Amino acid sequence: MKQNSYFLVFLLACTHLVNPIKAAFNNVDSTRTLIVFFDGLRPDYITPDGMPNLYAFSKTASIGKSHHSVFPSVTRVNATSYATGAYPGTHGLLGNSVYFPEIDPLKAINTGEANELLKINQKLNGHLLTAISLGEVLKQCHKEMMVFSSGTTGQALMQNHSISGAIVNPTMILPESFKKTVINEIGEIPPAAKPNHARHKWITDALLKYGLRLDGPHVSAIWFSDPDGTAHSDGIGSNTAIASIKSVDEQFGRIISEIKSRGLSDKFNVVISTDHGFVSYIGNENLVDFLIRSGLKKNKDSDDIIVAGGALYVKNHDVNLIQKTVSHLQSENWVGAIFTKGEKQNGLIGFIPGTLSFESIHWNHPERAADILVDVNWNDDKNSAGYSGSSYSKGIAGHGSLSPYEINIPLLVSGPSYKKAVKSDLPTSNVDLIPTVLNTLGLPIPKTVDGRVMYEFLLNREERTYPKVKKEIIKTAVKVNKVNYKLLLDRSKFGKYVYVNFSQVTRK
Repeated sequence: MKQNSYFLVFLLACTHLVNPIKAAFNNVDSTRTLIVFFDGLRPDYITPDGMPNLYAFSKTASIGKSHHSVFPSVTRVNATSYATGAYPGTHGLLGNSVYFPEIDPLKAINTGEANELLKINQKLNGHLLTAISLGEVLKQCHKEMMVFSSGTTGQALMQNHSISGAIVNPTMILPESFKKTVINEIGEIPPAAKPNHARHKWITDALLKYGLRLDGPHVSAIWFSDPDGTAHSDGIGSNTAIASIKSVDEQFGRIISEIKSRGLSDKFNVVISTDHGFVSYIGNENLVDFLIRSGLKKNKDSDDIIVAGGALYVKNHDVNLIQKTVSHLQSENWVGAIFTKGEKQNGLIGFIPGTLSFESIHWNHPERAADILVDVNWNDDKNSAGYSGSSYSKGIAGHGSLSPYEINIPLLVSGPSYKKAVKSDLPTSNVDLIPTVLNTLGLPIPKTVDGRVMYEFLLNREERTYPKVKKEIIKTAVKVNKVNYKLLLDRSKFGKYVYVNFSQVTRK
């Protein structure tokens, strides 16, 4: 691992930030950043009736019209990707569940639990991630980050896993020494609910107390667990899901009102995104059950194939079993895109016929990638509430796949470092947030960052000529078991940066 050498570079860079540079960044020492994530926020939720406060904010904010979730479009992957500015193939947290045989050789680990992540970190001598995070950069530069989250402890931890500053979550407050202070000053932690009104208010109270202050952290982040939590159980457009959207919007309104009333509008940059979109579920197949029924996996506890979300780890990388498994999956209508290791280094086609490579979706971690990554199929069908987008996952509603409904997400930025009311068609991603934030703070950007600085939104920068955005379509196909399986991956290329838009599978 090269983290220690990177830290030395950061320390030197922070030490040598001189006054002329600071001046060019509009007195960055007094600038603060607030990052706001609404878990599972679809762009079509932002309406005058549904989210009046966020909608009003959008009228003067700059907007990224082609903003992307990172695939797999799940929470902990995107929390980690935004916090590191890196894709899974770089930072090494590959899913909402992950497989580390040195921790447990027989099953995947749920990344929703911070305790499980901390066990991995300890076992790997501090290398839970193989990329440098925002919190680590801030710590090296003698600054802090505070995270306020009403969601899982794993999601909260992955935003600031080095605990630069603090994490405030209803079931985890770090450092432990801060817990008594928070409860004494903010109040007792309310129970979880759907919608999670009380906890949203509680973490907002904490943000207002500890985060919105010039003598506080340079970066504060607040992550609302709704509308995701409620929509999972009750569906998109349900009465409770709509109520959950209004709930988080109300808390956002409180935050913006406080920024204005405290005279902080010219001191706080506000960056708004989400981890993923949302679709309705119309499937009834379970991947593990399918593998067992097909004779590919002996039983749920067998080590022949370990399943971690859509990632399949095949024992001893058995090529025959990999090929057989892929062929079975390609024959099934509920299965979408399938990815394997590249047929050649840095190639976009997978080594198994009819698959694409991990490289094509930024998932090609050299040590932790599985043998197969399988996605579910999707379509444009509407649910009973009129929301488009359905996938063949089992359940009520959710995310994780490569449909445009899960990948296309909102981006809004506002504050002293940003232009007003710009609407940009240039592609952006959650990996672009941190390099942009670091740029506005005048801080060094780690070499492990995959994203770019979103100069199109920044004030006081020289005019730039941007490369033309090019659409790239990657195709592969195979005939298996009398089925013609055709896989398409739609990507946007912006200079050296590549954004994955969606995948599409057809069968005949």
